[in-house]
Amino acid sequence: MSRRSTDRVVVVIGASSGIGRATAVALARQGDTLVLASRSAQTLADVERECLAASPPARRRAGTTAHVSVVPTDVSLRPSVERLFRAALDRHGRIDAIVHTPAVVGYGRFEDIPAEVFDQVIATNLLGTANVARLALQQFKADGGGHLVLVGSLLGKIATPFMSSYVTSKWGVHGLARTLQAEVRYVRGVHVSLVSPGGVNTPIYAQAANYARREGRPPPPVDRPETLADAIVKVLDHPRRETSVGLANHLWTAGFRFLPGVYDVLVAPAMSRAGISMTRSRTDHPGNVFAPLPAGEATHGKWGRHWIRGVAVAGVAVAGVAAGAVTTAKALAPGPTGRG
Repeated sequence: MSRRSTDRVVVVIGASSGIGRATAVALARQGDTLVLASRSAQTLADVERECLAASPPARRRAGTTAHVSVVPTDVSLRPSVERLFRAALDRHGRIDAIVHTPAVVGYGRFEDIPAEVFDQVIATNLLGTANVARLALQQFKADGGGHLVLVGSLLGKIATPFMSSYVTSKWGVHGLARTLQAEVRYVRGVHVSLVSPGGVNTPIYAQAANYARREGRPPPPVDRPETLADAIVKVLDHPRRETSVGLANHLWTAGFRFLPGVYDVLVAPAMSRAGISMTRSRTDHPGNVFAPLPAGEATHGKWGRHWIRGVAVAGVAVAGVAAGAVTTAKALAPGPTGRG
């Protein structure tokens, strides 16, 4: 189990927006000491104020802000990650846990996405995760323990058209997480956890690179960032290997694994209707892939419940069809003797 929350130093990477921002506020609320990191120094200052305001009254009465600090960081650059770790250790003397959430997205057919955009999505999502994990495990082993929580995705288990770079990167993150879990299994006090969300109402879709001429949106059913934050806090307090957050995650995964032909028939129209909005993008653009867009950073996206309720039913229904097909296939499969 991790240190008690009142005596825990947590580095939250990707804290300027979405899941990372919600997690930072949730950890501040329960009294953790926080080091907040992301590319956007401007937005980190806002999140720092939010965390200070959410801190327990005893901390606010003490009149100190030492329990929340910010370090602008680009995880795709190894020296930047090294500076983050040095700053956290210089300030607090230790790191008890790291929550790693950064991700960027590119929409469009594989051949339409510029190679440099594809490569940068991989650099941020996958190589950035590796940069953080490498230093985290070195530090945890030296200190006698620590907990690394990586945020993956449902798209680290399945594939979907129009998101090739993101899918590729998240499959890599899931593979890295599983490898690290095997390697630290017998390392006392060191934990690696993977949290895999489905659709979440964050700004990542609107800030994505876009070469599809239609704006992306979270596939239903859609969770609030606070739901993921609660799951991450729970994992930090009670380490476990993997947590999936999303009503239809297991159904989509089952369809992808057991009936790939059926899945492939369903996934393209489902993505076109539920994973990409009808809002037209005027021109192709790289979004926030190469640099942050502070004006669009926030905890929540624009996909409120007025949209979620109507489309979630359709999304779950499609996933249910895939699950039903899996059940049927298993029922018709030959028995151990080769006979039905």
